[in-house]
Amino acid sequence: MKHGKKYTEAAKLVDRSVAYEPAEAISLVKKTATAKFDETIEVHIRTGCDGRHADQQIRGAVVLPNGTGKTVRVLVIAKGDKLAEAQAAGADFVGGEELVPKIQNDGWLDFDVVVATPDMMGVVGRLGKVLGPKGLMPNPKAGTVTMDVTKAVNDIKAGKIEYRLDKSNIVHVPVGKASFTEEQLTQNFDALMEAISKAKPSALKGQYLRSITLTSTMGPGVKVNASKY
Repeated sequence: MKHGKKYTEAAKLVDRSVAYEPAEAISLVKKTATAKFDETIEVHIRTGCDGRHADQQIRGAVVLPNGTGKTVRVLVIAKGDKLAEAQAAGADFVGGEELVPKIQNDGWLDFDVVVATPDMMGVVGRLGKVLGPKGLMPNPKAGTVTMDVTKAVNDIKAGKIEYRLDKSNIVHVPVGKASFTEEQLTQNFDALMEAISKAKPSALKGQYLRSITLTSTMGPGVKVNASKY
């Protein structure tokens, strides 16, 4: 794969044979984020889990202390007084059953996170084929199926992110923007790693965290020393 001049220059700063300490890795990732836009800083965690087994799944959510730097659009699917509560909490879109044809037939997907009350999951279930593949399906483990819509909306707006294993047993999550200070990125990274460490499945035998890589949208990957986790 051919990389541009900027990437090649940035890659020279990174020693691929070294697993850096988190603070050093964050500093390097900031230096190598040279695009004209505010790049997202992401963490890719390769695990020893086998996601095909239900007892080795990792899924949850964590509120990053400094947010993600991204404005998140929240849709709440509810009924009764929960609709007003969601609006008061600052949800971008609020509705009930009438949203099903809009999403299903009109392809409306102008939102980043869906929160639903448990009594609406029958309705939301009809949208599984649309929301599921996009990772937008509400889930109790991620705190997006709840009667406390105020807390759910507040947490998401404050920088709550979901993490889950992909098909290759890797977790991919954003921990901020290149414009964040090193301290802000370190705090976010630590909060994420603490949550991931606690989420270790009890059924797992052998090494849990195989490798941790930090990268910016357009920059090279920087390996992080995983031994302390």
